[in-house]
Amino acid sequence: MNEKNSNKVLNVRKLTTVFHNGNEVTTAVHQVYFDLYKGEMLGIVGESGSGKSVTAYSILQLLNSKKSEITGSVLFQAQDEFTEMLALREEEMRGYRGKKIALIFQEPMSSLNPTMKCGKQVDEMLELHTSLNASQRKAKILELFSKVKLPEPERIYNSYPHLLSGGQIQRVVIAMAVSSNPEIIIADEPTTALDVTVQKEILDLLIALRKEIDTSIIFISHDLQLVRKFCDRIIVMHRGKIVEKGTTKEIFESPQQAYTKGLIACRPQGNFDKARLPTVEDYITQVDPQQQKTYDPNFGEVVLEVKGVKKYYVSKKNWYGRAIEFTKAVDDVSFYIKEREILGIVGESGCGKSTLGKLIGRIIEPDQGDILFNGDNIFSYKNEKLKAYRRACQLIFQDPYGSLNPRMKIGDAILEPILCHKLMSKSKGKDYVNELLLKTGLSESHYQRYPHEFSGGQRQRIAIARALAVKPKLLLCDECISALDVSVQAQIINLLLDLRESEGLSIFFIAHDLAAVRFISDRILVMNNGKVVESGDAVAIYENPTHPYTQKLIESIL
Repeated sequence: MNEKNSNKVLNVRKLTTVFHNGNEVTTAVHQVYFDLYKGEMLGIVGESGSGKSVTAYSILQLLNSKKSEITGSVLFQAQDEFTEMLALREEEMRGYRGKKIALIFQEPMSSLNPTMKCGKQVDEMLELHTSLNASQRKAKILELFSKVKLPEPERIYNSYPHLLSGGQIQRVVIAMAVSSNPEIIIADEPTTALDVTVQKEILDLLIALRKEIDTSIIFISHDLQLVRKFCDRIIVMHRGKIVEKGTTKEIFESPQQAYTKGLIACRPQGNFDKARLPTVEDYITQVDPQQQKTYDPNFGEVVLEVKGVKKYYVSKKNWYGRAIEFTKAVDDVSFYIKEREILGIVGESGCGKSTLGKLIGRIIEPDQGDILFNGDNIFSYKNEKLKAYRRACQLIFQDPYGSLNPRMKIGDAILEPILCHKLMSKSKGKDYVNELLLKTGLSESHYQRYPHEFSGGQRQRIAIARALAVKPKLLLCDECISALDVSVQAQIINLLLDLRESEGLSIFFIAHDLAAVRFISDRILVMNNGKVVESGDAVAIYENPTHPYTQKLIESIL
């Protein structure tokens, strides 16, 4: 035990963080205790609002000092150095942030300056924390970019963040984090919005770097299954408190708390055959409403049929301005969807899923091919007929906050399309909005609130309620669960299944998570480079994939 204590790099005791907003006081982190050891990967898991990120930001004093109060003890121990982090002044903290304790943020694009080239941003870190000259720093940055497996390091060095993919941007952020060989790396949801294959690559990279530079990692996530493969120990947080902690084996093989059991169970597993996903609330209230999932091949008539659709974008022109190279976003795709059927579309970013959804929603026009709705080509629709189609085909976007007007109360946002399509009077419309709020798991009291007053899961329910307001026949769900907690994902998936039954909806479900798609879908299309590489029954594809790309996606599920 003494040897273990000598390898301790962080000692957190009674850490409490309180936010002050006028007369309102919120305790975000309450009496948190934990230790971090040299070379260890410690997972901190819990739903949004559980206090995970606030704990990390409290350690580095990255919170607004005028609106927050941090108490307790955070003792940093490294190479016979013992520093009480909470006692440091702001100018002293700068010597620790980045150099000794690095932070990888959840959203890499927002953590990089969009007006600066990637190489320059890493150069700033090295210039601040090392004595290297300009040429030595550039050589070091190119070496770091190679180390994090970025293609063409010189090109990345001279590129702005918007020119890179999400996975590439996250690798730049990781290169920045390890540039000064920190004692501790805090990774705050670093893979949440990434594809499963990129997710696995990023986590494998963090593990390799941990061994190479002998650092400790605090890995923050809402997904217990994700941390299972990589973390040595796990801390489970709920409402600002630690409710359970132990080795990864202990947490997964014998969880003690109902909350932990719910987090483990609510992510769909490959062999899960129940009709509904369990939620955290089910475990807390000890409710088991599940029945066996049954597959009904006898759906209604074909609602939508896609025939040989192509959509190309010009990627290169010659001196005369003529296109000579194209990006084939959607390349000769054909399929159908029937009444009450859920069709899942899965693939990595850039495979053409969202472009296909935009074509079906008539947001963009194809270069070739037809899309038939009830036998009619939607690209022949104009004026009132087009308006009627857009009422019948509703979209639910990935980012519910970005799709809602922040200055409009959510009741009015749901009422707006009802009035636009002249479906009913304003007074009857308001009553119908209240029905929709109840149907989607909200309450009538929410009518007068603004989008920022809701959680991510609640905002997604609002977006679903707004889509249902015009009584559509087809829902296009474009990555509508990818940025949500696994527990909230389970709630949204269950809601969509309920609505399919009660409203008779057909659902076009786009996602990069094959486990979630497999659970909710009746059939699956797997897309890669604009083409459908495999299609068929959801369970059959998941259990017996025939295409190498599908096999790769399944192997990447953690």
